Amino acid sequence: MIEFTLPTLGADMDEGTLLEWLVKPGDVVKKGQIIAVVDTSKAAIDVESWHDGTVAELLVEPGTKIPVGTLMATFLEPGEAPGAVTHLHGITPAAASVPRPEQRHMISPAARRAARERGIDSSAIVGTGHGGAVTLADIEHAAQANAAVPGGKSADIRKTIASAMTRSKQEIPHYYVAETIPMATMLNWLAVENAKRPLAERLLPAVALIKAVALSLKQFPELNGFFRGGNFEASTAAHIGVAISLRQGGLIAPALLDAHAKPLTRLMQELTDLVKRCRAGSLRSAEISSPTITVTNLGDQGVAQVFGIIYPPQVALVGFGRIAEQPWAENGVLKIMPAVTASLSADHRVSDGHRGALFLTELREQLQHPEALDQ
Repeated sequence: MIEFTLPTLGADMDEGTLLEWLVKPGDVVKKGQIIAVVDTSKAAIDVESWHDGTVAELLVEPGTKIPVGTLMATFLEPGEAPGAVTHLHGITPAAASVPRPEQRHMISPAARRAARERGIDSSAIVGTGHGGAVTLADIEHAAQANAAVPGGKSADIRKTIASAMTRSKQEIPHYYVAETIPMATMLNWLAVENAKRPLAERLLPAVALIKAVALSLKQFPELNGFFRGGNFEASTAAHIGVAISLRQGGLIAPALLDAHAKPLTRLMQELTDLVKRCRAGSLRSAEISSPTITVTNLGDQGVAQVFGIIYPPQVALVGFGRIAEQPWAENGVLKIMPAVTASLSADHRVSDGHRGALFLTELREQLQHPEALDQ
């Protein structure tokens, strides 16, 4: 028997609301298959199964708010007899203490999509459709009302971010280092490469920066992983969390999984898709729970430098400012060079400034060989 509980979808999450099940009892599911949609304070997340199996019992009704770790369903393992569902740690599923609403919250698919895009909690809306279902018109009306008054979903997101960042500054001894990196070689390579590509397949400098970070981490594993229970757990893969601003305010940093192992073309496709789904409120649980380090790029906002706050339980964050022309002295000659300031915020419990400085030196070197990034 496999127990499926509500996973933590980020260090700042302690509860979620089940929006819908995408499976039913008797369905055979595969590891990685999306089986439910759960609403958090930041977005609606597609939750994946982490086992192969057959759905035995769904124990939580859509519309129910539950804490992380709550038993949501049971699965039969491959080859397990159906009768096993009647014995779960000595109790039957019917006897399990699981909250259930009086009535299922009904909402049309179009209204659900619109609610996700606008950051609206549809469960708080009284529907005007058949049988009390929430309609697209109801969502549009709620969006207009939210625009007229402060608060709503954006206030919840702000509180969630505040809680996580307060914890980070209180618990993590940050240190900061920065390096200005010449970008002429990278930008020239991108210009030549993009001239060969159709418009939809062209690469942005941001994706090269992400890949360079991922490759640099190979030599600095103490910057890539999690600090839990007083111990550091290094990750063998670089799952790069990308800070993305939300339309309703705040930000979220889902992961580009295995960024170290993908060519720039694929990373660009995945980054474009990730941003689109993030702002539409359609992320997967692995993308929220897996980031091993975060990259924030505020160059498009016109800032020269950014020094971020580490997102626990991660131990490092890399920030990039804008790529801009500036005076550059090289071999006794002064010239104008496009450059970017890269910063590292890191956890002093796991690494120190010496290693952080060497990491930025390696990052600078990676960006001088752009052709090697596209592998």
